[in-house]
Amino acid sequence: MNLLTQNSKLKKTSKELGVRVFNFGIPAYKSASGKLTCPMADACVKFCYAKKGAYIWSNVQPAFEKRYQLSKTDQFVGKMYDEISKKKPNYVRVHDSGDYYSKKYLNKWIDIALLFPEVRFYSYTNMVKMMLYTDLPSNFDIIFSDSGKQKHLINERKHRHTKIFKCNSDLVRSGYVDASSIDLMATKWFNKTNKVGLVFH
Repeated sequence: MNLLTQNSKLKKTSKELGVRVFNFGIPAYKSASGKLTCPMADACVKFCYAKKGAYIWSNVQPAFEKRYQLSKTDQFVGKMYDEISKKKPNYVRVHDSGDYYSKKYLNKWIDIALLFPEVRFYSYTNMVKMMLYTDLPSNFDIIFSDSGKQKHLINERKHRHTKIFKCNSDLVRSGYVDASSIDLMATKWFNKTNKVGLVFH
């Protein structure tokens, strides 16, 4: 089972920036058994890109489900260690689909990041409260999504966050950095502001 893959956006990001960017995904919003994988999702459920296109191909969903089931086991950190050691990414996007469904699961990713200080990990998340009470290592970056149940906890002056715009000109006019096509523009390593703009597609 491939634990780290590349979607089309990350392939483009890798090519444009000359780095190796991989992603880890679990089912969007709910698992096959109905367990919430995005507990604080709200409006985003309606337009979630991970619930359409290639993400809903019949051969893709079982892979997400297998990763989710593995993520709940004690073997997860070791399996991810092996995968990262083999594929040697520079950056890992945790969740092109899904979210940190529990603090225990988040702690596993922190353990993984600590094992690879030379690799940079990043995520979009709606789990605002949990992140505000978590100390992340310096090679871990979080971008708060603006469409979840806890968006009221986001301090836009202080926290890295997203806003979705209808067009690029609106995004630029509002002072946001466009991360629509080059994914790493959302991160602190490429975007020195805390404003991450995405054009609705």
